[in-house]
Amino acid sequence: MKLDSRIYVAGHAGMVGSAIVRRLREAGYASILTATRKELNLVDQAAVHRFLTRERPDYVFLAAARVGGVYANDTYRADFIYENLMIEANVVRGAYEAGIGGLLFLGSSCIYPRDCPQPMKEEYLLTGPLEATNEPYAVAKIAGIKLCESFNRQYGTRFGSVMPTNLYGPNDNFDLQTSHVIPALLRKTHEAKIAGAPNVVVWGSGRPRREFLHVDDMADACVRLMESGYAGTLINIGTGDDVTIRELAETIKSVVGFVGEVQFDASKPDGTPRKLLDVSKIRATGWVPRYSLASGLRHAYEAFLQQVDGGAVRETRMG
Repeated sequence: MKLDSRIYVAGHAGMVGSAIVRRLREAGYASILTATRKELNLVDQAAVHRFLTRERPDYVFLAAARVGGVYANDTYRADFIYENLMIEANVVRGAYEAGIGGLLFLGSSCIYPRDCPQPMKEEYLLTGPLEATNEPYAVAKIAGIKLCESFNRQYGTRFGSVMPTNLYGPNDNFDLQTSHVIPALLRKTHEAKIAGAPNVVVWGSGRPRREFLHVDDMADACVRLMESGYAGTLINIGTGDDVTIRELAETIKSVVGFVGEVQFDASKPDGTPRKLLDVSKIRATGWVPRYSLASGLRHAYEAFLQQVDGGAVRETRMG
């Protein structure tokens, strides 16, 4: 990919899309196309078609999605499946019709079966039932993968799919009703510290294991795949290591400097028991993550504090 290539990042305002934009700029790409939700509603098929036909980028990163944690996924099930299906269908079909040379679709590790063998290999997709709490979102992401594969097979397009593990970092969503576990714990622990609270309560038993990847590491992997011309089947992006939610909470407690206790509310759902990706394919390309969990959490907490100081702690609109 040439440095003067026109690259469209769908979802540039979100945590994932903004990280890809940062990485592209660091690499010297000067022609990065973006559009706010006001400028382009990705659920509107005709608007997406007009935009892609008019702009004709050389490459598309499809990072736009309706996302959230366990509560949001389980509560807004219709919104999650509908909006994600529409976004994927419109952008992929629009890219084909506009003759765009390449596209990278970003999914989620929740696509794998709830009781998937660990670590989860790409070929384990569709081999068992999904986790019930986020099934609509997972079904939409699986459809996006199959959409890219089907266009490649029928029309000879070069549309790839990557499945990042649980992501965190700058520009995350810190709304306690809709966020993922790391931003929720960072905010709750920070607020408990400021209030001098004796404890912070974490949903679930603390036993589930999760893998976490700093969003800037994910963006680096995606840009590397674009530059290599990758257009193959599904590929996982992760660290290859996981921790329990209890270990995560204790690490965040240390990073934030909270001196109270971490307590677990076992009456709340745990979600999938374990989610660890097999990252053999992405490691074979020579890519390795830069951040350890501890260093990544410190960086994420610093970014959170900057958002707080600037009055820009982002909360996702739901409903």
